[in-house]
Amino acid sequence: MEGSKAKSQIELIDYGCIVTSKDSEMPLRLYSIQKELKSLLRKFNPDCVIVEQLFFGINSRTAMTVGQARGVVLSAAGNYRLPVFEYQGLHVKSVLTGSGKADKKQVQKSVMKYLGKRKLKKPANGYLDDAADALAVAICHVLKVNGKS
Repeated sequence: MEGSKAKSQIELIDYGCIVTSKDSEMPLRLYSIQKELKSLLRKFNPDCVIVEQLFFGINSRTAMTVGQARGVVLSAAGNYRLPVFEYQGLHVKSVLTGSGKADKKQVQKSVMKYLGKRKLKKPANGYLDDAADALAVAICHVLKVNGKS
């Protein structure tokens, strides 16, 4: 995703999800995430990495799993010397929709508006809700950098 002060619209370059097999052991799943992420960083050569801060209201098992995957993302960013910016989910929702209590559909609608899309396609390798959430966090960052949030 790209955005600049000169552009009134954010340009979507690509999006998707890194999906691992639930049948694989955690070390193999984390390695798979790392390998795919490094490939994406080489391919797209981003200026930074944007992540959503963990919300601790989720159950502890989920928090541990998400935290481990998040650690892989942070490590890969460090490996490429990329700055990491983090945003809370409530903040992202508030910036994009005007309400920190927005539901998934409202967030997706706002994502489509900012990207100038009538519809978001489900990524071939993942889930639309997850992809839209990631796009929302990225859009939030672009808006902040451009002084619009």
